[in-house]
Amino acid sequence: MSLDINHLRQWIGRTEDAADVVTAAPLASLAATLDRDDPEPQAGDPVPPAGHWLYFLPRTRQSELDSNGHAKKGNFLPPVPFERRMWAGGRIRFLAPLHIGDDITRRSEIIDVALKDGNSGPLVFVVVRHRISGPGGLAIEEEHDIVYRGDPPQGGPRDGGATTASPSAAPGNAVWRRVIEPDPVLLFRYSALIFNGHRIHYDRDYVTKEEDYPGLIVHGPLIATLLMDLCRRQASGRRLARFDYRARGPIFDLGPFTIAGAPTKDGGKASLWALDHQGRLAMTAEAAFETL
Repeated sequence: MSLDINHLRQWIGRTEDAADVVTAAPLASLAATLDRDDPEPQAGDPVPPAGHWLYFLPRTRQSELDSNGHAKKGNFLPPVPFERRMWAGGRIRFLAPLHIGDDITRRSEIIDVALKDGNSGPLVFVVVRHRISGPGGLAIEEEHDIVYRGDPPQGGPRDGGATTASPSAAPGNAVWRRVIEPDPVLLFRYSALIFNGHRIHYDRDYVTKEEDYPGLIVHGPLIATLLMDLCRRQASGRRLARFDYRARGPIFDLGPFTIAGAPTKDGGKASLWALDHQGRLAMTAEAAFETL
């Protein structure tokens, strides 16, 4: 399939605006999905880290979905001629809190489209910048890396990875650690929370027979959310100010996976990572905190 990267780069600078209201119900559902014992959220409560991903959800009409459950390509995102689209990572700055009841806006802008070589063929990386504002002005600035990849060659690797890096071991000794069971209910509930119809997360026949993966795939944003939630559980008294993360490989629902972290001595920063059921590195992250 031909790929004209110069044509795709014409999408750089394209913007999209959205508006929403921070409501309590999605945050309560996220807390339940993360197995938190939080009080029922109330008007005026701050939105926890990663909670902003529950808003500005694309409400694609059923007739405008591809057979894989994703929205058909084009419009805001460039029409990359590859079928597989995944989260490759991102960088988030939490500048000011959002609160339940806030009217919020988001301006999204495509800031880069690049072609790179991967282990199983060409990859197209699209970087989208989101600026989310509330009543007090700019609250969150985020750069989101999306990677598109084609089907690997016949007999080639089916790693599902979002980067060209080979799987490797944990980057350090864990001080914080939590084991997650990626059962189909967890993946279904998270798909419902972010209105994600991609069948690789809940349709086992599709993901194993059509895309030839060994199991259901754990969402990249769910792994990142669990890492941010680990910070919230362990770094009490500190506000997450920055979170940079990168996907290193897939996690399938073939067994429990581990999220872990190690703070610096002063507690101002932390290194975090996720390991799949075989102990292979699936995501790394760096967090920075501010004292509340």
